[in-house]
Amino acid sequence: MSDKIKFEIEFVIQASPQLLYQYISTPSGLSEWYADNVNSRSELFTFIWDGSEENAKMLKKKSDEFVKFSWEENDDDSFFEIRIIVDEITKDVSLFITDFADEDEVDEAKMLWENQVSDLKQVLGSK
Repeated sequence: MSDKIKFEIEFVIQASPQLLYQYISTPSGLSEWYADNVNSRSELFTFIWDGSEENAKMLKKKSDEFVKFSWEENDDDSFFEIRIIVDEITKDVSLFITDFADEDEVDEAKMLWENQVSDLKQVLGSK
């Protein structure tokens, strides 16, 4: 199995950290933009896309700051993390995403995040 490559991608979003945190940490919030449907049982989250299900475990979270998940079927150390960053000077808020993908799928994975975050911006009414 090839090692996955870590990549990071950042999106500026016009929304408060408190509001954004609801969208990245709760099943109802995540189902608005990240997946078709999301269920959770304590730290185990089930993400549903087009009828297929994937389970992820919430490894860590910090209110209004970040969430970190690991896909259940991963046999490596990869994870995905969504962090809320507020620029101290401009007060701009951005989502900073860390994820892993196979070398030949990094561009595709970034595009997927771009599409999903664009859905999130629509839900938030953000530009």
